[in-house]
Amino acid sequence: MVTVNAMGDNCPIPVIKTKKAMQEITGPEVIEVLVDNEIAVQNLTKLGKSSGYSVLSEKLEEKKFRVEIQVTAGEAAQMQEQEPSCIPDMRRRNTVVVISSQCMGEGDPELGTALMKSYIYALSQQDQLPSTILFYNSGVKLACQDAPTLEDLKSLEAQGVEILACGTCLNFYGLSEKLQAGSVTNMYVIAEKMSQASLIIKP
Repeated sequence: MVTVNAMGDNCPIPVIKTKKAMQEITGPEVIEVLVDNEIAVQNLTKLGKSSGYSVLSEKLEEKKFRVEIQVTAGEAAQMQEQEPSCIPDMRRRNTVVVISSQCMGEGDPELGTALMKSYIYALSQQDQLPSTILFYNSGVKLACQDAPTLEDLKSLEAQGVEILACGTCLNFYGLSEKLQAGSVTNMYVIAEKMSQASLIIKP
């Protein structure tokens, strides 16, 4: 049995940890995932069933749940056969992610900040990465010194993702000297990148 301890982990970390465990399996195996909330249980159940695996879950105690995902020999072999020899490169599709705010969605700013942090982390864990991430307005703060998203953006940059932050916006917020991920750009380049993109994603 493989145990994945995701207690205390916020979405989407339990799913990402479990997906990695699935990818490392070479034979029949049971994956046990420990989480502390029912939303994680639901997400893990969807992950397991969408992969064709049997899934069981139980509540062990208050704020402690166990999800069991059973991978059979045939399913494990099929998963290995379908695994590509190299990571697919979405950059060939010229996908551009546009982030115009340090918050995701409308409503409570604290929640919006947490959601954006989770989104950028989840983006960094995808098998297929965007070609470019554009930051403007308060979105530029996410690429600056002390931002909670900085580590994940640097990881994306290291994997070849182009990260561009609006210079006018950096100046407006007094952050011209604090950009830590990517490089400074202008609105002409931002417009050009968006007009040439085959797909634009705006979280």
